Amino acid sequence: MTSTTQYHTDTPRNRQDSSAPGNPTIAVIGAGIAGLSAALAVANGDPDAGLPGQDVVLITKTDLVESNTYHAQGGIAAAIFPDDDPKLHTQDTLAAGAGLCEPKAVDILTREGAEQVQRLIDAGVRFDKHKDGTLLRGLEAAHSRSRVVHAGGDATGKIVELDVSAIARNTPNIHIIEHAFVVDLLTEPIAATAEAQTAGVTRKIRGVRLLDTTTGEQRTLPADRVILATGGAGRLYPYTTNPQVATGDGLAAAWRAGAQVADLEFYQFHPTALGVGEHFLISEAVRGEGAILLNERGERYMTAIDPRAELAPRDVVARENFRQMMAQDGRPVLLDATAIGRKMGLDQAGLAEFLKHRFPTIDAYTRSMGFDWSREPIPVTPAAHYWMGGIRTDLWARTSIRGLYAAGECARTGVQGANRLASNSLLEGLAYGRRAALAALRDNDDTVWHPQPLLGSAANAQTRDITEPQPLTMPNVDTRTGTGITPADLRATIEQTMWRSVGVLRNAEGLRTAQTRLTELVEQAQTQAQAALTRTATAGTPAANTDATASDDLSDVVTELENHNLATIGLVAATAALERTESRGAHARTDFPDTDSVQACSRPFIRG
Repeated sequence: MTSTTQYHTDTPRNRQDSSAPGNPTIAVIGAGIAGLSAALAVANGDPDAGLPGQDVVLITKTDLVESNTYHAQGGIAAAIFPDDDPKLHTQDTLAAGAGLCEPKAVDILTREGAEQVQRLIDAGVRFDKHKDGTLLRGLEAAHSRSRVVHAGGDATGKIVELDVSAIARNTPNIHIIEHAFVVDLLTEPIAATAEAQTAGVTRKIRGVRLLDTTTGEQRTLPADRVILATGGAGRLYPYTTNPQVATGDGLAAAWRAGAQVADLEFYQFHPTALGVGEHFLISEAVRGEGAILLNERGERYMTAIDPRAELAPRDVVARENFRQMMAQDGRPVLLDATAIGRKMGLDQAGLAEFLKHRFPTIDAYTRSMGFDWSREPIPVTPAAHYWMGGIRTDLWARTSIRGLYAAGECARTGVQGANRLASNSLLEGLAYGRRAALAALRDNDDTVWHPQPLLGSAANAQTRDITEPQPLTMPNVDTRTGTGITPADLRATIEQTMWRSVGVLRNAEGLRTAQTRLTELVEQAQTQAQAALTRTATAGTPAANTDATASDDLSDVVTELENHNLATIGLVAATAALERTESRGAHARTDFPDTDSVQACSRPFIRG
């Protein structure tokens, strides 16, 4: 593969004046790998295609580097080795996706994603290498080849985020706005052209409403194109591997603006988060090296569940871990890394050195919590990790709102299906972040999206094509009504409602209960969010407003805005889960335990 100039920063010939007539104003929201990939692609364009770059605004909720990407441990899957091929990677991804992957989208992921990883390597991103300079690579669950590259052992996301964000900071036509919370997307109606009507497009983007979380200032940023790359929403659950910022802000804003969403019933629970403390992620790569799972009686159980044992797809392992925990009154199961030593023929000291070198972050954290995993198993539990569903897009990341694009975890591109293949998430951000940027540069003001028909698998070929979005009516909220619940208690109630009823295992009774409770919580959260914004606007935004009290007040405002987003998308997820009366991938119904071929298609939703 040959390198291109996508990550070059000194390319003035590729720039054009963003104020030139007809040149759109482009904003990227989110600074994980999808947002950084998008911003760099807008800034540098595609010289090979004669597409010049232009200025772009990159907006981030907190610091530039704080994102799900920064906390990603596992690595990036890419078919870049001589014994591998993107077609093989496609086959593995389709198999893991349980019949709901869009084959064209997966083909783009594996081909263009591999090219993008090679560009990162050529740009000097610090991937792990052997002493001879060749790339190290690992095997992870459901992959047929060892194709996962890492950086810093188990700190891949951190190193990629730091290295690529440094490139972005040094790119003159990327203008970064940090500590800006996206309150809402601003849209307006469009003329009802025949193409727009056929595509179900009735509105176009016109800007973004922002809250400066350091001063409390509210302002509008006009934009002709907006690329959402805001990540996931692990904070829907009390047990999650996601950072504090993962509250589904972009997804919720797109939903309120009228964008179609799909596959929100499919939330992937990582099988192995540490069972104490902050539920720190214990990477799948640990099991890839040979660690095994045990119940509290010391019995290995995954060999009786799946021929791939601990390397079965994540949904299979997470569900069995959960069942084992329920059988032992909720106590965590155990991950035994000493099996790695037995597999490799290492004594305890040799294993300790291997774990320290191969998994430095995990090793340091587990030891800080009082565990020596080179000697004894450590407690682990399933935890919310990755949302396969999101804002529905076409193959160029366009959404059902003209001028709005989505990439990364907040998007439903069709890549992940019902169950994400390990280490495909950073790859998706790279590939579709770039696609979103090139589409935003190339599209004219009349371009609408062209989503793939939701036909599902061949077994569903004789059933109806569910392409029409199902309306979901949200509550009409009287924002003058008091709530009687604190923002902290409201957050805890959202988390517990989702965990109990929209978690690893689900049933109709629980999902209906969740719908009722989340409807109430949406009303309460919206009331609090509106009051918080009014309070902030009334208080003004003096530059001297930097004392501890003002900072605490703004932190409360952010929490209230996040609660509104979480309750909103939690309600949509519960509704989607109730309507899928089967078990498929990461969606497991105890009252419908079997997979139903008639339901082998995605279901889009739109706000009623």
